[in-house]
Amino acid sequence: MLKFDPLYNPYPSQRMTVYAKNGMVATSQPLAAQAGLEILKQGGNAIDAAVATAACLTVVEPTSNGIGGDAFALVWSNGKLYGLNASGPAPRRISISKVLQRGYQAMPRYGWLPVTVPGVPAAWAALVDRFGSLPMTAALKPAIDYAENGYPVSPVTGYYWQRAYEIYKANLKGDEFAQWFITFAPQGRPPGIGEIWRSPGHAASLRAIAKTNARAFYSGDLAEAIERFACQTGGLITKDDLADFQPEWVEPIHVNYRGYDVWELPPNRQGLVALLALKILAQYQDLAPGDLETYHRQIEAIKLAFADGKAYITDPREIPVAIEDLLSDAYAIKRQHLISDTALEPAPGTPPQGGTVYLAVADNQGNMVSYIQSNYMGFGSGIVVPDTGISLQNRGHTFSLDPKHVNCLKPGKHTYHTIIPGFLTKDGQPVGPFGVMGGFMQPQGHVQVIVNTVDFKLNPQAALDAPRWQWIEGKKVEVESTIPNHIARALAQKGHQVQAALASGGFGRGQIIWRMPDGILAGGTEPRTDGTIAAW
Repeated sequence: MLKFDPLYNPYPSQRMTVYAKNGMVATSQPLAAQAGLEILKQGGNAIDAAVATAACLTVVEPTSNGIGGDAFALVWSNGKLYGLNASGPAPRRISISKVLQRGYQAMPRYGWLPVTVPGVPAAWAALVDRFGSLPMTAALKPAIDYAENGYPVSPVTGYYWQRAYEIYKANLKGDEFAQWFITFAPQGRPPGIGEIWRSPGHAASLRAIAKTNARAFYSGDLAEAIERFACQTGGLITKDDLADFQPEWVEPIHVNYRGYDVWELPPNRQGLVALLALKILAQYQDLAPGDLETYHRQIEAIKLAFADGKAYITDPREIPVAIEDLLSDAYAIKRQHLISDTALEPAPGTPPQGGTVYLAVADNQGNMVSYIQSNYMGFGSGIVVPDTGISLQNRGHTFSLDPKHVNCLKPGKHTYHTIIPGFLTKDGQPVGPFGVMGGFMQPQGHVQVIVNTVDFKLNPQAALDAPRWQWIEGKKVEVESTIPNHIARALAQKGHQVQAALASGGFGRGQIIWRMPDGILAGGTEPRTDGTIAAW
């Protein structure tokens, strides 16, 4: 199993790994983590706690997720890993021609057009139905209490709330956006850090979802409210789109990385990108912390992996290649041979034929959950359904309007999805859940966390604290200020277009829980957010 020095952390945050025996919840907001712990102490299992934490995050961190978003999960239970895809398709009334007729040459970022069927409430119901030990009414109670009675806004959430308000105020001008400002800036401004914010409509929606096991959202009063507001303000989503949606249990995919199995969900998620990069990096036996060649190889591997991901990831019914071919040893060797001493312009290969929240939960019964949900780009589309607190996502923004593109927009199609939970096992036994949220940073964060853990043997907290880089496009790479200057300069000499980031918010926000051989839980939480670990 994992070997690491529990005290060694050479990075600036100097946080320590948290250890516990009975249960642990790691996420980006303290109140949400405590909500999950509360459920564990009431006799709920890790799945109940994950749902409680996720629901609470829609209230206490609305800058990153909401009831109207999508969700994915990896669940270890009874000796097996299960995958859940709760991402919804495009409305049946949408088409490329309709988007073009409204004057857009690419899928817009805001408004009704990028809104796809939300999967979050269905994810909660599916998890509780299959694995939970408490009713959904119990799991959602902490979230309902915070929405109804209010809570003080945490620092990082407050920062992103203010930033989102400024962006939305400058860009959201139509009547369809008025409800966003009524809900999230009720005094004509966003709530400040430490200021109490409440959302009675959000509480009412959560209560209806809890009482009906999410049916109210897909075929009841909430579905009717969504359809009614869409009809009034130019949306294409209907009650039939909502009623037809069902989350899907899927088989996770994995690669073996130096004796550990790294698990992700299959497309339409971009977890495939992380696995492709790790397959390439597995060809090297000399990765070392702080080493120039290690940085260079990781960057080049992720560039090649993203090139393939952008070329092939879409609705699983329309992927033009076999996933097992992309993840084959032969293809990994072929791609690794493209990496030289200088930065390359990435291009997809031909394989052989043949704004997001993350949480990790573990209990003392052996259950572990890796869970992620998001509205995308912060608050999402800017569409909020009146009197419900439901902020709708904008996942359809990733669709292409080129009918020849693999991820082109079609009615009822699932788009390329950025949010991905991760899980680590060894010899068929669980090591634990991990994840790094943040758009296209996510697979890059997964790769860096796994290399930090497996190759460098860093403890969970040090693996998250380590300086990060992010490939943007072409040869452009952003690096955190904590990456040594001599490394940044040397990468530039290899042809990378290196830019130092002014803030660390774009480098992802992650959580880790590892189960040690004796059953003790070891957790790390992200220093780049309001992250916390609640444990007992």
